Amino acid sequence: MGGSEGDSGGGSGEFVRLEVEDGVGTIRIDRPKMNALDRQVQEEIRAAAVEAGDRDDVRAVVLYGGERVFAAGADIKEMAGLSYADMVKHSGPLQASFTAVARIPKPVVAAVTGYALGGGCELALCADVRIAADDATLGQPEILLGIIPGAGGTQRLARLVGPSRAKDLIFTGRFVPAEEALDIGLVDRVVPADQVYAEAVGWARRFSTGPALALRAAKEAVDRGLEVDLDTGLEIERQQFAALFATEDRATGMRSFLEHGPGKAAFEGR
Repeated sequence: MGGSEGDSGGGSGEFVRLEVEDGVGTIRIDRPKMNALDRQVQEEIRAAAVEAGDRDDVRAVVLYGGERVFAAGADIKEMAGLSYADMVKHSGPLQASFTAVARIPKPVVAAVTGYALGGGCELALCADVRIAADDATLGQPEILLGIIPGAGGTQRLARLVGPSRAKDLIFTGRFVPAEEALDIGLVDRVVPADQVYAEAVGWARRFSTGPALALRAAKEAVDRGLEVDLDTGLEIERQQFAALFATEDRATGMRSFLEHGPGKAAFEGR
């Protein structure tokens, strides 16, 4: 992830940093050796997600844990010493850090290498799209510790792959190889391991000059619509659709279509 003329600085924690290049912000987790998601990492993920959502020079986001591993889950050493009272206090911030990623109002892709287990899988579930290495392994093995997923796994996984498949994965805690993950819809694309990050950046870069407000509206309409009944979802869509007629990009896009045909508009994100 070398620099280029399009680079600009990003926020940086000890283990998580936001790197911005040519409109794409990479939230990079780097906590050797398995990117265990302890409380500090969770808070740094939340902060990076908020920054990525707020920055105008970030038009799409890649979640990345490096070439060897996406994230192997929670820090069990830290978790083993927690009581019920401790986890009652901590479970809210835990979910909030992942929800901050899911609520980034821009296209988000997870570049999954190596292991994405437990909290790592839950983090990948917060993305809009998941691109996985052909040797990647995903899963929700919390049941093997006598617990259940606590950072959105029971909810986001079921919405993504359906309740029966989600229950199978959660009940058994089994590891899912990349090809099976693709078959069941847990990931969207499988590529050679050395191409994962480049593929993810390529996907994200498609939106670096896109109509930012329309992309935001599309994401909100889909995500919020899944949480409600169809009639309410249609009303969410109607309001988002109508509101876009107040944007400069809508006028630009329609004028460009009439003058030059589809796909040639130069959007400003306003």
